[in-house]
Amino acid sequence: MTIRTKATRRAVLAAGLAAPSVLRAQGSWPERPVRIIVPFPPGQAADTVTRLVADELSKRWPQRVVVENRGGGAGAPALEAGARAAPDGYTLTAGTSGTLGVNPSVLARVPYDAERDFAFITNVAVVPLLLVAHPSFPHQDARALAAAAKAAPLDCATAGPATSQHMAAELFAHRTGARLNMVHYRGSGPGVADLLSGNVKLMMDSVISALPHIQAGKLAPIAVTTPERAPQLPQVPTIAEAVSPGYGAYGWTGLVGPAGMPAEVVRKVNADVVSILREPAMAARFVEMGVIAAPGTPEEFGAFVRREIAQWREVARAANVRLEG
Repeated sequence: MTIRTKATRRAVLAAGLAAPSVLRAQGSWPERPVRIIVPFPPGQAADTVTRLVADELSKRWPQRVVVENRGGGAGAPALEAGARAAPDGYTLTAGTSGTLGVNPSVLARVPYDAERDFAFITNVAVVPLLLVAHPSFPHQDARALAAAAKAAPLDCATAGPATSQHMAAELFAHRTGARLNMVHYRGSGPGVADLLSGNVKLMMDSVISALPHIQAGKLAPIAVTTPERAPQLPQVPTIAEAVSPGYGAYGWTGLVGPAGMPAEVVRKVNADVVSILREPAMAARFVEMGVIAAPGTPEEFGAFVRREIAQWREVARAANVRLEG
């Protein structure tokens, strides 16, 4: 037997002996804390729902799940960090309607490929949006609003350029022929304040933000943007049923990992997150917060993200929506 043959046999034997330990290591994931990068400051919807899921995962897993907030740059730096992380399952990212769905079409330079740089795990929550108006606004249903905006442009407040609120309003205009002058604010808060005072009469906002004022009778809901009626406002029709069949727009937050993440880890994270989201108490808590739990398979989430990218690419092109950065 030659020296090379002996060495080869030793290598094969060593590999065989090591295999069980490798399998044990994969099977016991996670063996250290798992990090979830959130591309926004604390307190936003994406941060809140991610922290709820992270807390529940920490109870189920032998290691803690830690949320790391990285705001700024339309979320692009945070998504880049998530995409470039080691694909071992220990760094996950909260991918959102803005960072995955809209950024590819509105940023001049996107430092990640939203379709290829991530392993899709599951959507977590959908954030219903709605057209909401000051009580003095004369067009209190979506059909009348669209007709009036065809005749003469109407001002419409948003939470800022290229936000889900802005893009949903642009989609409404694109689908109905309405002419809307977008009045951008730095977040929902300032826009709602002007809406409450009557300085602006119409806004595309989130149900989370507008709901308390609707319940107090200070704002009038016109139509929600989700394909089905929002559970928080079951009496309010959808844009799809009122004026534009097939219309669907919303904010959303899901979980992704770096491309190349082990399939068995993707399946484990998916199974545990989906189980959490399907718990009646968690689903009810989400509804109370103004969002809707949206669990699904990795394949369903990947297909969903690709549809979102295609839709917002069309809207961004038609409305010439661009962001610096």
